[in-house]
Amino acid sequence: MDSPQSKRLRQVCSFAIALLRPQMEGTAFTPALEGMNHVKSDEDGVILTKPFLDVCKLILPVLDKFGTAMAIVKSDIGGNITRLENKYSSNPEKYIHLYTMVEEEDAKTAKGPSSCTTGLLWLTRAMDFLVELFRNLFLHQEWTSSQACTDSYNKTLKQWHGWLASSSFTIAMKFAPDRKKLLEVVGGSGDINGDIEKFCNTFSPFLEENHKFLASIGMDALKAS
Repeated sequence: MDSPQSKRLRQVCSFAIALLRPQMEGTAFTPALEGMNHVKSDEDGVILTKPFLDVCKLILPVLDKFGTAMAIVKSDIGGNITRLENKYSSNPEKYIHLYTMVEEEDAKTAKGPSSCTTGLLWLTRAMDFLVELFRNLFLHQEWTSSQACTDSYNKTLKQWHGWLASSSFTIAMKFAPDRKKLLEVVGGSGDINGDIEKFCNTFSPFLEENHKFLASIGMDALKAS
């Protein structure tokens, strides 16, 4: 009889195979919306490492459409995904659950710049920013892309950044592309407003769960050094 771990690995593998298939028609958010159906384990509802990271990766093509404005964010997200993926790949069965790699780090290691704990923390914060940005684009039809970016940054990442990072982000936001052209590009043949709303409503609970876990180990309030 299969163990729970074996069943979860099969769930992860099924999602990975699905990612290799030709993408269905729709918006730039369509692959991520599909991927979110696999983020939690069917058995106990815990967040699975690879499906969660895969959904984060599936949003990176959307950031490409923002050009220079999102270069810093994309680099940060990509780096933290790679860090967590490398740990996961070292023992997929052991690290099938997202929080396992964090739980095994001691307090000193967890606060280090290259730890899985800080990787998950900053990945979660960057995704908070993106969810808020996408929500702004959906709710505030009259805002420019730059306004949506700036407001989202002020509500999420700014409180955790030092002066240098904050200044860099503020400048980058000014290069956000024309809102109408941006939404046309990411909208494809689907309902862009509907998909943005679905993405924000579905992905936010995963991020909230991450914050709750990080707070439980005293790491959710860590600021950039």
